Order: sequence, then C-alpha cells, then structure tokens
Amino acid sequence: MSDIKVLVTGASIAGPALAHWLQRRGATVTVVEQAPELRPGGQAVDARGVAKEVIRRMGLDAEVRAACTDTAGAYSVDADGNVLETFRAEDDGGDGYISEIEILRGDLSQVLYDDTRDSVDYGFGDRISELTQDADGVDVTFASGGRRRFDLVIGADGLHSPLRSMVFGRREQFVRHLGLVLAFYTVPNEFGIDRWMYDYQAEGRWAGLRPAGDTDRAIAMLSFPSPAFDIDHRDIDAQKALLREEMAGFGWRTSEILAHLDDTPDFYLDQVAQVVMDHWHVGRVGLLGDAAFCASPMSGAGTGLALVGAYLLAGELAGADWDPEIGFAGYRERMRSYVEANQEMGRLHVEMLTATGSEPPEPDMDALTALIERAVGGPELPSYEGLRA
Repeated sequence: MSDIKVLVTGASIAGPALAHWLQRRGATVTVVEQAPELRPGGQAVDARGVAKEVIRRMGLDAEVRAACTDTAGAYSVDADGNVLETFRAEDDGGDGYISEIEILRGDLSQVLYDDTRDSVDYGFGDRISELTQDADGVDVTFASGGRRRFDLVIGADGLHSPLRSMVFGRREQFVRHLGLVLAFYTVPNEFGIDRWMYDYQAEGRWAGLRPAGDTDRAIAMLSFPSPAFDIDHRDIDAQKALLREEMAGFGWRTSEILAHLDDTPDFYLDQVAQVVMDHWHVGRVGLLGDAAFCASPMSGAGTGLALVGAYLLAGELAGADWDPEIGFAGYRERMRSYVEANQEMGRLHVEMLTATGSEPPEPDMDALTALIERAVGGPELPSYEGLRA
C-alpha cells in the first residue's frame, strides 16, 4: 500500500514520537493539537532502559541529553531537612530512582517537535469534532470546520483522551483512580535547589523540590491520599483550594511551597490514575501512550511507554502493509507485558507512598527484581528498517 495518510491527535511526547517513526516508514502524517502552541515546562520525565535505545535509534540522543535537567540525584529528608537517604543518577546504570536522562516534559516535547516539524503537518489550536470510519478509511471533521479522510487515526491525547471517549466509550470504563492526588508547579528558587532533588514523606503525604534546568527556578511537587476524586481537571481554582486544604500543616518547607500557588505560571493537579483497556484499537482508530495504557506518574515510566509504543506501533503497522487488524494486534502483543509491568510498579509505588501506621510487610525481592527487569528492560525492539509505505 502506498500514500498512507495518518492523523495523530496530541503533540506532547507520544504524538510527535509516533509522527517521527510513521514518516520514516513512509506515511504522510498530520498531528492536531488542541492547545494553541507547545506547552512549555511541566514535570520532569525520565527515560530508562529500552526507552534510551529508542531515543538512540531516533538519532536524538545528543539533543535529548543536551536538554536534560542535569539532576545529580535525590535526598530523602526529615521534617527538619536532615538527609535520611541518598540516591544518585548513576545508580543502577542510570536507570535508578533518578534517571540519567531526566528532562522537563515540555523540553522533550520541543526536541521531538523540532525533529519532525519539517516533515509532518502540525495543526495547533484544533481538534477532532467528529469522525466516522468504514473498511477503507476514516472521515474526520475538525473543530475548525475542515473535513479530511485518513487511512488511520491515532489518539495520543493523554489520560483524559477525547478521542478515546469518542470512539471507545466513557472515560469511567477505563480510568482507574489509585487513591492519590499529585500536584506540581514551578516556583522561584528561594530554596537553594542546585542539582539535587529533595523529598519529604510522612503519613501518606509527600512534598518535594527538584531542579528545573536553571538556577532561578525549582519544581515543587506535592501529593496526598484521596480515596475519591471528582474535581474537573480544568477547574484550577478548585484544585488549588483542595491542595491548600490537604497539605496544610504538613511541615518541612510545604508552607513556603504553597505560598507560590497563585503566582506560578504552570500549576498542574490531577488524580494519580491508570488506563486499563482490553484493546487499543477499534477498526482504523488506535490509541498510544497515556490514552491507551497510562501507568500513572508514580510508575516513572510514562515517557518510556510513549516512546517505545510509538516505535513499535509504527513498525508493526508498516510491517503489516498498513493492515490495521494485523498491525494493531502486533503492537499490543509486543507492548502488553511492558505495560502490565509498569502499571504494577505504579500501583506498588502508590501503596508505599500512602502507607500509614505500622511498617508494611517486606516485599518478595526475587519477584520485585523480576518485575523491575520487565518494567525497565521492556520488549524486544525489531529493526523495522527498510519498511516503507
């Protein structure tokens, strides 16, 4: 099959990464993003194990490393700031608690966009308003009023994926709240943060500060247990009020962090959740990244799942001569164990963070080691070289 046209929704990490591989396999790619432009900043994200190999195969290793936060490691501290435990970026071959490749989400998005902007058609400030599909293609109507036909449509539009709701069903069918709420935002670096992250945990709550890539800013991180979460992810005022209420009196430097809630440029708060689905495609419409298999920020693997998934999805589709049934099935089979391992890691981390009272039971170290190997090592990466539409 030739002249394959693919529409990708979402221009954060998964979408541009998929666009990179699709156009290398010979497809004509359009990426549509509801935001008016790339979103800067955001939380620091990591690439470990197999994800580092995907970056290398993209030819972007130097660019990604140049944009990293250069975090040296992390200190676990008590309420008075005394260091309890130290983690270094070089631990576990650079794949430990602090990854050797740690980059702000917005900076990685910029690297991927710069890599694809000349070969991919990007449309910002637009979204899919309607789509219908048949055996041969997908007819898409955009909010801007345009109408186009594509061979495939891929949703890489995050945890709250509008495309998933449109094609697969209601959000509540797939999104599983893990009982934790996470917030992060940029603050002035009045805390003396240099190349080290600091975190304080007590009775199920957590506060942290980490480098933001320059000496003038730091990234604040806060989390608290919440068995239910029903605040709209777009209601910023309600989110800030909830954060103040839940983190009041927590100690360490939390009150100083909360003092910057109303002057931060990039406040983010949301439930810690996972997306669990039996299948990641319906006909010619598929899902990638958090839209398909979010493992939660507590897994530390969202970026890896997006990058590896993009590589395998493009390769499996091209290898199947763009037959959606065969291509999507191969993608899911190769990704399934990797996804399940990282979702289990995310759940375990939440359980550890929210534990209160008596000491939790000691884990089965053999089982935990095997799980970490699956979560970091990931799936085998076929070559796919030479595959073209």
